[in-house]
Amino acid sequence: MFNLNSYLAKEHGNEHVLEHSLSKKKKFSAPKIYSANGDLSKRWHVYYSYRNPETGMLERMKNVYGIANRYETKEDRLAVLSVYRIKLLSLLKEGFNPFEDNNELYHQREEKKQLPQSETNLKETKEVALPETETKSQEPVISYQDAFKKGLKFKEKLISDTTRRSYENRLKNFLLWVEKQYPESECITDIDKKMVMDFLNHILDQTSPRNRNNYRTDLSSIMQALEDNDIIASNFIKKIPVLKSIPQRNKTYSSEEQKDIFEHLEKTDKTLLLFIKFISYNFLRPIEVCRLQVGDLDIKNKRIQFKAKNSPLKTKIIPDLLLQDLPDLSKLNKKQSLFTPDGIGGVWDSELSNKRDYFSKRFKRVVKDPFKLGADYGLYSFRHTYITKLYRELVKGSSPFEAKSKLMQITGHSSMKALEKYLRDIDAEFPEDYSELIKS
Repeated sequence: MFNLNSYLAKEHGNEHVLEHSLSKKKKFSAPKIYSANGDLSKRWHVYYSYRNPETGMLERMKNVYGIANRYETKEDRLAVLSVYRIKLLSLLKEGFNPFEDNNELYHQREEKKQLPQSETNLKETKEVALPETETKSQEPVISYQDAFKKGLKFKEKLISDTTRRSYENRLKNFLLWVEKQYPESECITDIDKKMVMDFLNHILDQTSPRNRNNYRTDLSSIMQALEDNDIIASNFIKKIPVLKSIPQRNKTYSSEEQKDIFEHLEKTDKTLLLFIKFISYNFLRPIEVCRLQVGDLDIKNKRIQFKAKNSPLKTKIIPDLLLQDLPDLSKLNKKQSLFTPDGIGGVWDSELSNKRDYFSKRFKRVVKDPFKLGADYGLYSFRHTYITKLYRELVKGSSPFEAKSKLMQITGHSSMKALEKYLRDIDAEFPEDYSELIKS
């Protein structure tokens, strides 16, 4: 029995033929229709790329508009552009080259068309005129690697160093994955929604919904920069849904745990203890403490300035409880880091995220492991612990709203709504005992 699959594999699948065929680079990309996501106020067109004989790179050719944008319905525009796309693909396959003079090919083609056309074909030729091409200069289609580099460059001035490093790391992982999973991809136009969805599903399988969402956000931000600068037609990642994820939070320490930890650090690591007191007494986040320089502390006026999560520069008072634990800073260089691995004040040339990771690992080694604390306890837990303690003291002598108003000035939350959400998240608000109400 004749088997077509076996025949093809045996007779036409030899190594020499395959290598010869696969080594050839495509001269052009298949023409595609740009429909502006159905927006009729924009100009729809057919676009394609052709390999430049001098550079060897695929370059974007002039968009084919023709009469498509005279029509006011999606169906009519798609009908016209579909004809353009089919005819353009046919011409390209016949050998028409936008970088060369095609007169000879054109005349040869016309000679073949000397046979009489049917009335139907004549009508079709009249209705769909030869495409009119845009008079703009040719726009080169760059590789997806170069396009993403440009996108990252566009974002650099608008984001912090920490965010930039996050973008760089996630983008690097995405590009490595594309090279491995889609080795035939070359241009930025080869990156599509299905490809990004496959990658995000890969991240989800390897890590968590939250990390997958973070990848989606960073890649979408870069793609939006490419759309805004007319390198791609649209940012399709915006259409990829965000998955629901349950955020992890650090637990608060009990009074006994906090006291035991402080006593332990007083004997074993006073630098780490002071680091924690900035979190506990001044309610700074760990990364904000890592960012501090000696000059950020104004001891005379009991003020501290720092870059906060929700503000480029925030000023707080330094409470006496923290002031009495500070060493003499007057002889230190104000431009140096306040906290370093070797102690207070000094040069520490390292990325901010690395500094935070260093103190997190140091805390694990010095505190978490000896006290056998779980993964839900960390440096951030001290901020939760002391904000909870402060709120419960404030609410004893005032209404909850008055207590929150005072607390908001101390913690630095940007709004009452943000503070209330934070207090709910850390379970800082407890009702009075309601036993009497349910006794009956």
